[in-house]
Amino acid sequence: MKKKVMVAMSGGVDSSVAAVLLRDQGYSICGATLKLFDDEDELTSCNTRTCCSLEDVEDARSVCYKLGIEHFVFNFKDTFKDEVIGKFARSYEEGNTPNPCIDCNRYIKFSKLIQRAILMEKDYIATGHYAQIEYDNISGRYLLKKAVDLSKDQSYVLYVLSQHDLSRTLLPLGAMEKTQVRKIAEERDLINARKPDSQDICFVKDGDYAGFLENTMGVESKKGNFIDRHGNVVGQHKGIIHYTIGQRKGLGIARGKPVYVINKNMEDNTVTIGNKEDLYTKKLKAFDLNMIAVEKLTSAMKATVKTRYSQQETPATLHPESEDEIIVEFDESQRAITPGQAVVFYDGDIVIGGGTIRE
Repeated sequence: MKKKVMVAMSGGVDSSVAAVLLRDQGYSICGATLKLFDDEDELTSCNTRTCCSLEDVEDARSVCYKLGIEHFVFNFKDTFKDEVIGKFARSYEEGNTPNPCIDCNRYIKFSKLIQRAILMEKDYIATGHYAQIEYDNISGRYLLKKAVDLSKDQSYVLYVLSQHDLSRTLLPLGAMEKTQVRKIAEERDLINARKPDSQDICFVKDGDYAGFLENTMGVESKKGNFIDRHGNVVGQHKGIIHYTIGQRKGLGIARGKPVYVINKNMEDNTVTIGNKEDLYTKKLKAFDLNMIAVEKLTSAMKATVKTRYSQQETPATLHPESEDEIIVEFDESQRAITPGQAVVFYDGDIVIGGGTIRE
């Protein structure tokens, strides 16, 4: 009997080609697109490419029609509002800089979709993410590995996947180059063969995070003081939610040389500025851990680490602090480590696990 797969169809070229590949491999497939907003029409007016717009739903439907498969649209907007947008706003209120795309993967694109697939008696879900899943007979665990095309690798944003998620997921593009994917889409004459990749956070119009937080989520943004490392007031900021660690532009402070945001204090509503060298540190503490290659960390472990999606990994030592906290000690100082962002641990091309940066 053919294995049944529900393909998460975002309307983009990657998920569309994932569906093509699985159908060609003999799976029984259907497409599923997620409704996450009340007003897609407004979102499609953004100047940048996002995902999950009304246009994307239509593109996904068109591809499914061309492939001769069923297409479903699932309304997950309430969960998305609570688990992703709400958490995004709360994190900024606490002075952090969150990554909502990771929360969307954790709570929506995998967890909720897998639940729906099981209800509909499907064996797997599949997505167009660039990463690989492999079962390790020795450890008895599912492993998450980097994509072959390292320029497109998305293992960083998938570190939150549980063993159950991994056991129910197929990633057909993990062993492919992006150029191959585009070529397949063009050969099959898919409507989105030349469609640009999604950019920016889908629910924030034109990248105006502070405006979204204030006007849509009602997050208060009080003016306060810029201070230097010694506590001296050097200017006035327009609200902490407008700033992130490492920021240089838009500060409105003339100091005769470049200055950067090096700390934010929600209690006294201050933003600390300093020199470039003040941004560097050799340690961070992470919490809300999800370990993949191992059940848990019981002793110090060497690894390579990423604290941002786009950066190169760097050598570090992981020190378990408690059941849900790890101290990461880098071999060399790292720039602008930002609370709220994800830190992901690697052993070669295998994701050990990851967590959220606390401090």
